[in-house]
Amino acid sequence: MRNDILPGRCYFETLANLLSALEVTDDCGRAFLPDEGSALAVRQVIAASRGGGLVALVGNGGSAAIAAHMQNDLSAAVGARAVVFNDPPLLTALSNDHGYDNAFEMQMRLWAPLGGMLVAISSSGASENILRAARTAREFGLTVLTMTGFLPDNPLRALGHVNLYVPSANYGYVELAHSVLSHYLTDAAVLALGRGVGSTRVGGEVDAPRRM
Repeated sequence: MRNDILPGRCYFETLANLLSALEVTDDCGRAFLPDEGSALAVRQVIAASRGGGLVALVGNGGSAAIAAHMQNDLSAAVGARAVVFNDPPLLTALSNDHGYDNAFEMQMRLWAPLGGMLVAISSSGASENILRAARTAREFGLTVLTMTGFLPDNPLRALGHVNLYVPSANYGYVELAHSVLSHYLTDAAVLALGRGVGSTRVGGEVDAPRRM
C-alpha cells in the first residue's frame, strides 16, 4: 500500500520554520528582528489594556475564529476591553443592508471613539472589509496591528502600525501561525502585566491550561 500521507513531522517542522521566519514591519516599512517586533506588538496590546481603551478584532472565516479566540483570552486573561465584530445577527444585518465590504467598517465607526487598537487578521491581507476597518481605525487614531500572509506586499500589511507577516501562501500554515501569534501576544501580555501565567512561563516551560 502506497504511503501518500503527508508526514506529521514534516508538517510540524514547516510550521516551526515559518514562525521562525516571521517578518515584522511598521507603517513606514521598517523591519524589526522577530523578538524586537513581537515585543513591540505586545506593548501595543498592553498600552490599549492599561489605557482603558478598546481592543477590537476582525477576521473572515478561519481568521474570524482566531479573532474570537484571541478576544476571549484578552478579556478573560489580560483584562482588556476586547470586542470581536463577528456577532452573527449584527454582521448579517449590516451585510444585508449595506454590503459585506462595509460591515466591519460600520462597527468600527461605532466603537472607535473609545480609542485603543484594532487587531486585523487576514491570510491574504486583501479582504476589502478588513481593509476598510483598518483604514477607519487609523482615521480615528487607533493603533492597528495586522497579521497577514500570502504576498509580502499585501495591502493590509501597509496599514498597520505593527505588521506580523507569515511568508507562506498556504492557508493552513498561515492560519496556524496566526493562532500561535495570538496566543503569544496574550500570554506575553499576561506575564508583563503580572496577572499570573498564561499557557507558558518565561523560560518556555508549559503551564497547566487556564480554566475557561
